[in-house]
Amino acid sequence: MKRLLIAAALASLMAGPAAADSFDVFGTYLLPKGDSYVKISDCGDGSPCGKVVWIRAEGLPSGKTPDTVTNEKGERIMGYPLLSGFDRKAKDWRGGKIHDPVESKTYDSRLRRLSNGDLEVKGCIGPICQTQIWKPVS
Repeated sequence: MKRLLIAAALASLMAGPAAADSFDVFGTYLLPKGDSYVKISDCGDGSPCGKVVWIRAEGLPSGKTPDTVTNEKGERIMGYPLLSGFDRKAKDWRGGKIHDPVESKTYDSRLRRLSNGDLEVKGCIGPICQTQIWKPVS
């Protein structure tokens, strides 16, 4: 019995920390520039949808607040639908779109949760992708 307990303890130490589920992308994340948060929740069909839920007030144009700041098309950035249209694939979420509210551009996108809890977000034009790492907000 004692040997069994020791073997089980050694096995758990050797296994290391449990890996994060790459499909569990739901939560709130700080974008790399540190100026906004995006909340990713279920679109209603199990796939992820993300929207802007916080904007840093410092650095906004004069007379604008996080609730009133808009992009060049006049669309409010707070609440802007940033991520949508994803399908669950073998290792990550693919086939989705990421919308840049400031530039008013849309890119193909992929999402996956990394083992350390960060979110890997790829925006792609054809085969060329740019990767960002979004940090979870507690």
